[in-house]
Amino acid sequence: MSLADQACYTLINVPMDAEPPTEMQLKQDLEKGDIKSKIEALKKTIQMILNGEKMPSLLMTIIRFVMPMQDHMIKKLLLVFWEVVPKTLPDGKLMQEMILVCDAYRKDLQHPNEFIRGSTLRFLCKIKEPELLEPLMPAIRQCLEHRHSYVRRNAVLAIYTIYRNHDFLIPDAPELIANFLEGEQDMSCKRNAFMMLIHADQDRALNYLSSCIDQVTSFGDILQLVIVELIYKVCHTNPSERARFIRCIYNLLNSSSPAVRYEAAGTLVTLSSAPTAIKAAATCYIELIVKESDNNVKLIVLDRLIALKEVPAHEKVLQELVMDILRVLAAPDLEVRKKTLQLALELITSRSIEEMVLILKKEVVKTNNVEHEDTGKYRQLLVRTLHQCSVKFPDVATSIIPVLMEFLGDQNELAAADVLVFIREAVQRFEQLRNLVMAKLLEVFPTIKAVKIHRAALWILGEYCTSGEDIQSVMTLIRQSLGEIPIVDDEMKKAAGEVQDEEIQSGGAVQRLVTADGTYATQSAFSTASTRKKDDVPPLRQYLMEGDFFVGAALSTTLTKLALRYISLHKNPKTQNAFVAESMLIMATIIHLGKSGLPAKPITDDDVDRIANCIRVLAERTDLMNEIFNKECRGSLSLMLAAKIEEEKAVQEASENKVVRVHADDPISFTQLINRADLGTGENLFELTMSQALGMNTKKETDPMGSSKLNKVTQLTGFSDPVYAEAYVNVNQYDIVLDVLIVNQTSDTLQNLTLELATLGDLKLVEKPQPLTMAPHDFCNIKANVKVASTENGIIFGNIVYDVSGAASDRNCVVLNDIHIDIMDYIVPASCTDTEFRQMWAEFEWENKVAVNTNITDLPEYLQHLMKCTNMKCLTPEKALSGDCGFMAANMYARSIFGEDVLSNISIEKPAHLGKDASVQGHIRIRAKSQGMALSMGDKINLSQKKSLRPGGA
Repeated sequence: MSLADQACYTLINVPMDAEPPTEMQLKQDLEKGDIKSKIEALKKTIQMILNGEKMPSLLMTIIRFVMPMQDHMIKKLLLVFWEVVPKTLPDGKLMQEMILVCDAYRKDLQHPNEFIRGSTLRFLCKIKEPELLEPLMPAIRQCLEHRHSYVRRNAVLAIYTIYRNHDFLIPDAPELIANFLEGEQDMSCKRNAFMMLIHADQDRALNYLSSCIDQVTSFGDILQLVIVELIYKVCHTNPSERARFIRCIYNLLNSSSPAVRYEAAGTLVTLSSAPTAIKAAATCYIELIVKESDNNVKLIVLDRLIALKEVPAHEKVLQELVMDILRVLAAPDLEVRKKTLQLALELITSRSIEEMVLILKKEVVKTNNVEHEDTGKYRQLLVRTLHQCSVKFPDVATSIIPVLMEFLGDQNELAAADVLVFIREAVQRFEQLRNLVMAKLLEVFPTIKAVKIHRAALWILGEYCTSGEDIQSVMTLIRQSLGEIPIVDDEMKKAAGEVQDEEIQSGGAVQRLVTADGTYATQSAFSTASTRKKDDVPPLRQYLMEGDFFVGAALSTTLTKLALRYISLHKNPKTQNAFVAESMLIMATIIHLGKSGLPAKPITDDDVDRIANCIRVLAERTDLMNEIFNKECRGSLSLMLAAKIEEEKAVQEASENKVVRVHADDPISFTQLINRADLGTGENLFELTMSQALGMNTKKETDPMGSSKLNKVTQLTGFSDPVYAEAYVNVNQYDIVLDVLIVNQTSDTLQNLTLELATLGDLKLVEKPQPLTMAPHDFCNIKANVKVASTENGIIFGNIVYDVSGAASDRNCVVLNDIHIDIMDYIVPASCTDTEFRQMWAEFEWENKVAVNTNITDLPEYLQHLMKCTNMKCLTPEKALSGDCGFMAANMYARSIFGEDVLSNISIEKPAHLGKDASVQGHIRIRAKSQGMALSMGDKINLSQKKSLRPGGA
């Protein structure tokens, strides 16, 4: 086994700028120096040995001059030194000097100081040579009876590791530890002893557990955790034992330790699928989430609850606990609340919907008086949840709508916008609620503070006000929101009136100003800036004065709809003309104001055209326009809602399709006919979590030929170089493992061959690879770990340096080819709503615009190719992309495993005049929060835009 592959127990940080001392200096310090000098010299010796230096001459010096010393720091360093120093000769035999070392450690095992005894026992766990351990066995056995628990628990660990590696040295270890366990009182000692019995002699461990199964709840948490692990392993391998131990797991659900309760709940779920077991485990999880203060713990346990819900049989049990799950909303973290609401919404039934709505209403009321960073977002979450509740169960919509309507006057525009989306859908879907919604909307309309909310509310009022009284009420509200009309005249009068008021108060009719040349000048009231407070200005007029005339165009459409409907309701020409004239006056005054120069920004041509069209429609009053304004608009809304429902159904069906059903040709399992060994065929949970933690691949090998692995092999040097190297890059979430194959292509022995690596970007090399000695034409593998901090293109570069045995020249160096880390290993497709996409698009400050340069001639094919290369998900619905018009625009979204968002908008076309074989043209805009992400994604698109042409076809 090469040095690089040897087990490593101790990691020591070595300063990079420190100069390595000579062997003579170290020898002198170790022989004649004071305690401080000896400590420093010993540290440097350890560091040099770890870096591959061989120092055989220092061995006897340390035995003679350092080992007899009683200083605790020196003793600690000596434990590290004896761990890392080579203990055998080249032929594999133990060095003679080790006998002296063995004797010194026998004395330390009998030392009166418990710290020295305990740390020596810990050190012995790392020794692999049986010749060194054999003389120490009597002393190790004696340590089991020491008065101090620190010594006893380390003695158990030492016996366990010695028995595991060299059982012939202590064949009666399980019996010895079982007897020790019977009389031991300290929990940490009992835990270590019980852990050893689990792995060394499971029957003895089970017998001990059976003897004290009623006292398990009084044990310490460290021992309870080990008991849970044992029960799981026993029941997994031998399911017939479940009945014997499952009561113990139930009892541990009430343990005082949260860690024990969490593990016990997880074990109970895997051992039993009975409704009572699932309910007990789920209740335990909910209590943990509510009581634990750490948000990470809350999220982990919530994920366990969500995983429980995924099993169809367990879902019914969880539906009964939905009210308990909603207790988690007391947590302040937004992510926890979001997951909780999502879980509750999926578990809600017609029996619990009313209670859930009551709780959500209380949460809504709570957010009114709380000013917190996430209050607005939480309010938005509550609105969306209530919306989905009313869509699922229309009966509760009556009680939800009045509560949600209060949000329209809220400062948080996002929550108010979600309320309006919900109201629009409710009015369209549930005809019986229209009167209630319209009455409430007319009531809260004066409290609305945001222009977008005003605009949407006007649309709803214009579309669904059908009675003459409601239409008159809307007109009154509009007049109140605009103030006196014509607006231009009113503004001019107010400006003049205010100036006169000020002049009267100051005592003069005309304000006189003295110019620079000494002459008098008078000031006109119309040129004086208005000092009125914004609060006094009606809301719609304020928007218009600020230059937002889009709301004026929306108001014109609403007035046109209302006027046309009013005409159909009232047959009296006089009242008809009065209403139409008032509507046309409001539209005309908006155009007049837009062109007067009084607002901050003038009216746009689009808004002028739209308002003028509305005036023309009211003047002409044709049947076609009446049809368009009063029927087609609502038809478009119903089509959009129908498409949305279809989309939701498709997503739901797709998720349901994932449920594995029993196939027609599957064999039927009869419990009575199955072997005992086959009963526990499920995966071992502990092994599974361990492999996930270590980053090992738990998926089945879908690529038997390893072709995808070969794609990740990077050639680092040329075939003609004296040293050939290639690396397999294995990306595992937050770190990268480089498995470098090095081949000595020369006929010389290469000494001190070192792989020197450096990184560029947010990458960090975890440890420096050890130097090697390579025989002629030999090869070896070196592993290097690199930590990744963020999603941006990283580069690993370096060289291989070595000495040729017997050559007098300087060190040889082979420069390696750069390894480019592909960011696609960290990017995963994600989805978000249109509103969230627009919000992020506005917030993200880094944009990268990439021109399309490809040989692909089909627009949908280019989009699919781009999605495949960038791991991004297309948010634009399939219906919007279907058809062939020679142009395509789509939004795409993805997230990195570090939580970074990346958005892209593609705008591509295929000009008709260039023919059928013309390539796709256009550009892609990428936006991200960080510069590195935007640039890296742009580089990736540039590199992969063109489709590679294979022989015999594209």
